[in-house]
Amino acid sequence: MSLGMRQGRLQTDPLPSCNEGPSKAAILCFLQEATTEGDAAFVPPLDRVAVFDNDGTLCAEKPLYLQGIFALDRVKTLIAQHPEWREHQPFQSILEGDLAGVYAGGLKTILELLVATHGGNTSEEFDQIVLDWIASARHPSTGRPDTETVYQPLLELLDTLQSYGFRNHIDSGGGIESMPAWAEGVYGIPPEQVIGSSNETRFEIRDGRPVLVRLPQVDLVHDHEGKPEGIHRFIGRRPLLAGGNSDGDLQMQQWTAAGDGPRFLGLAHPTDAEREWAYDRESPIGRLDRAPDEAQAQGWTVVDMAREWQAVYPWEASS
Repeated sequence: MSLGMRQGRLQTDPLPSCNEGPSKAAILCFLQEATTEGDAAFVPPLDRVAVFDNDGTLCAEKPLYLQGIFALDRVKTLIAQHPEWREHQPFQSILEGDLAGVYAGGLKTILELLVATHGGNTSEEFDQIVLDWIASARHPSTGRPDTETVYQPLLELLDTLQSYGFRNHIDSGGGIESMPAWAEGVYGIPPEQVIGSSNETRFEIRDGRPVLVRLPQVDLVHDHEGKPEGIHRFIGRRPLLAGGNSDGDLQMQQWTAAGDGPRFLGLAHPTDAEREWAYDRESPIGRLDRAPDEAQAQGWTVVDMAREWQAVYPWEASS
């Protein structure tokens, strides 16, 4: 669904895919108060910054993060250049289709994959690699394009925030270089408002032309404690609103909540095993263990996706 089509729906119910209830009421009340001049909770437009995790918050993250699926496909594409990968983990597990083996490595495995599959190209070359991949990539569970396995209620929320003068940012643990190429068309969020983990880059002159070369070295791990660090480095303002879905987003939400004045903290709880997935404390992907306890203690909004969402994906809303 295009950005224009989504914005057209704001004229009636701004969140039509969300059931009436405390979560919907809380966000709409917050937006009304934060943007009404004269209200005690009024926030000037320059400070209306919203940050969202990507995988599991804006889009599906099962059976594997979108960034992970891309990295897995890159391993299979590059194996001819790196036959030694067949004898080493996590590449061996990837080539054998053993996702459990990939999960077992945790963050160390993700970093190794990022370094191995995201370096060596210029920034322009890598953008084209991502665009070519996303154009044909299909979600392994739904069979639909990966760009369609985004959450319809969050698309509506992004549009609603924009209509209230907010600047929306993606604050993802995934690679910053692999999202900007498609995030604007899907979410309406421009490249300069996307933050994520990154490789180091180096300026070079190649064939008389200046280029940025992506190095096989990690610059920023934008997850857990790295998220507020990235927000401070790239945005320079403490967010007014933060949306996440896992313990990897907890520090981002704690940092947001610690600011002066009104703040909105939202946590998506994947509870819909019929339309999507149900998981939380024991999941190797999108582990949601500490964050719900913090949310309950601090009064943050926790969204029960099965109970509170009329539609999960755009094709459900349009059918």
